[in-house]
Amino acid sequence: MGFSTYFTYQAKTADVQNIKSSLQTKTNIYDQSNQKAGELYAQKGTYVDLNAISKSVQDAVISTEDRTFYTNPGFSIKGILRSAVSLVIHRGEITGGGSTITQQLAKNTLLTQKQTIMRKAQEIFLAVQLNKVYSKQDILAMYLNNAYFGNGIWGVQDAAKRYFNKNASQLDASEGATIAAMLRSPSFYNPVDHMDNAISRRNLILGLMVDNNKLTQAQATAAKGEQLVISDGYSANNAQKYPSFFDAVIEEAEKDGIKADDLMNKGYKVYTTLNQTYQTKLEQSFDQDWAFPANAADGRQVQGASVVVDPKTGGVLAVVGSRGEHVFLGYNYATQLQRSPGSTIKPLMVYTPALESGYHYDSILVDKKQSYGKNNYTPNNATDTYQGSVPMYTALAQSLNAPAVWLLNKIGVSKGVSSLERFGIDLKQQDQNLAAALGGVETGFSPLTMARAYSAFASGGTLPETHFIRKIVDATGQTVVDNTDTKSKRIITSKIAKEMTSMMIGTFKDGTGQTAAPSGYTVAGKTGSTEVPSNWGYGTKDQWVVGYTPDMVVATWIGFPSTDAQHFLQGTSENGVAPIFKLEMENLLPNSPQTQFNTKDAKELAEVQTPSESTSDTWNNLQDGIKNGLDTARDTVGEWYNNVKSWFE
Repeated sequence: MGFSTYFTYQAKTADVQNIKSSLQTKTNIYDQSNQKAGELYAQKGTYVDLNAISKSVQDAVISTEDRTFYTNPGFSIKGILRSAVSLVIHRGEITGGGSTITQQLAKNTLLTQKQTIMRKAQEIFLAVQLNKVYSKQDILAMYLNNAYFGNGIWGVQDAAKRYFNKNASQLDASEGATIAAMLRSPSFYNPVDHMDNAISRRNLILGLMVDNNKLTQAQATAAKGEQLVISDGYSANNAQKYPSFFDAVIEEAEKDGIKADDLMNKGYKVYTTLNQTYQTKLEQSFDQDWAFPANAADGRQVQGASVVVDPKTGGVLAVVGSRGEHVFLGYNYATQLQRSPGSTIKPLMVYTPALESGYHYDSILVDKKQSYGKNNYTPNNATDTYQGSVPMYTALAQSLNAPAVWLLNKIGVSKGVSSLERFGIDLKQQDQNLAAALGGVETGFSPLTMARAYSAFASGGTLPETHFIRKIVDATGQTVVDNTDTKSKRIITSKIAKEMTSMMIGTFKDGTGQTAAPSGYTVAGKTGSTEVPSNWGYGTKDQWVVGYTPDMVVATWIGFPSTDAQHFLQGTSENGVAPIFKLEMENLLPNSPQTQFNTKDAKELAEVQTPSESTSDTWNNLQDGIKNGLDTARDTVGEWYNNVKSWFE
């Protein structure tokens, strides 16, 4: 009695009344221009009423799944007894079967698929409640619209289109029986993958329809002799577009307090930051396997992700979260990755605070192999060659490690850590050391995090909040999420941002990003990579490029999901990640406003500068000191130059 009361209460308080509306309702997604970009829904095909479904399909399903459908109260005593016998035979294991159409609808829409006695009991009580709320016609229509028919197809209308290029109302007895056959096992009985199985099951169902007085023997024989002609007329609508972006929208909505199930089932209107042209171009770029490093020897694919951000608003314009077949709400490397950023951290942690501390883009930095601290930390340049001294713009463009660490040591690690915090990046305590200048950190970051940080350079010094959603409006017209009032905070001066951009243009002009530079366009940014143990060979774990124009910031990462001696990237970012970044930018930039930078390459600026007559002697002495090539003189003159140069700024 207690169990009965419990299950009756559960059934009456379940969301039974809204099943039909949730099956019919879809959430619409709009882009940055308020144009419809797609739909979100959970396991829904094209919903049709029962009068738009062939009588042949209805009869085939009822003859196979539930002959007493129109007369039973939602469950079948015989079915329950069969389940009980099965329970004894299989020693307490629930094996399925014995469920009416109404029970199956309850299971598919209100319960989990787990086979337990408790769930079976819930299924029965919910079926009774469904039978009280809905007509038999509604129940059968909901069941057929919510059924899975293999090959990613949900609902009888889309199944009819996918397998026979017909509407559900046009299916004959042979085709209707074939559709009904797939309900048992869509992967095993669909005629695209297993024609023999489909025909065998179809013929069995045609026989059951004769037994149930839905066909004459002559009609069944004729239907069995009919050849199944597969014709795919199914066209996936825009619900399948932009999967990485839509996944990110769902995840962000959940952070805003809207559950994924509700978002997909309750008819919201979601206004996003999506640029459909950029998204299409980005996806097309990622479809080109030649733009990525080769698979590992065991066939494992190199993963990759990229995100495009509006530096002024922080709106995400496009995103690809992974390569290969998309998994709904699967791992999104663009938003969820936690990997070392390599040298892409240098502009944020080293060069920006150095400029703020009085250094300049052409300040002379020490480029020597030397050790620091009690643990004798010794950074190496990638080529293990050293010039003694270099201007800052060269150190950045060439991604020289020794000058970067020397400079961080000069300004202090604490200044570097504070600078990162302003860019929205927090370093763990154990990572707050000189090695962090090269990305030698345990703290991991995503492409989205890096794109946001670099937005401060592209925007002239302001840091935006990145977001995918502008606003969400519910089915009643009420705005339940509102991000339209985007705010950015100034974290560096426009002068510093301009000077940093002038240096980072050099990355693609004559630095480590030359092979990633898009033809015909000026881009600023930084490359990065993280090393693997030398005994593995010459290669990297992660490779990055973060590049920007005044209109967009693009952060791209590639690497293996897990790195070991058999799964790492050969070479550096100059040849690994460069091709995909170059391809992306050449696809994206022609469709952008193409706003030009308000500065030039730092190297060009340095070459055209000349000293005033009053300081010509000082300037000549400086040049002579550098030419002498004496290490001690280089250090002294370098610091002297930096001080003297500040007089002319």
